Amino acid sequence: MTGIPIRDSSEGIWDDGEWISWEWINSQLYAQELQEEFPHASVEVIQVFEDLVHAAQTYYESTGRFLQVWGELGELYAEIKFGLKRHQPGTQGSDGRIGNDWVEVKTISPEKGSTTAFVKRAGNFNKLLIVRISDDFEFQAKIIDRKMIRKELVKEQK
Repeated sequence: MTGIPIRDSSEGIWDDGEWISWEWINSQLYAQELQEEFPHASVEVIQVFEDLVHAAQTYYESTGRFLQVWGELGELYAEIKFGLKRHQPGTQGSDGRIGNDWVEVKTISPEKGSTTAFVKRAGNFNKLLIVRISDDFEFQAKIIDRKMIRKELVKEQK
């Protein structure tokens, strides 16, 4: 079924006249877990996200420097976790839509000294999605209705 040679019976199971490797079975289970955690994306896109996070983490561990990919990682996380449909690159006002809501995504990177996100008040969005990436590359996110953002917390950015 998988084309992987089975050397002995401990490497797989016999089912319906053919061997199925544990590697293939485990990959199917892992794909199901990914779909449960990120129901808004294909397994292929989720795996690309995981590969990018792993590359950024490996680079940091090897060099002590962060790759500057935070905004893209934050938007990709919003896409796979919340179903954000991103606009074309360079679109002004918001990053995409979730359902009927226009969404601005702000990413707080591990190298940022504070947990404050700066947002342009002129933006065309009604939801703010803040993605925080920790020092160990764990992701957390929160969606905030624009009406709930206190004006003194939304800094004007020039």
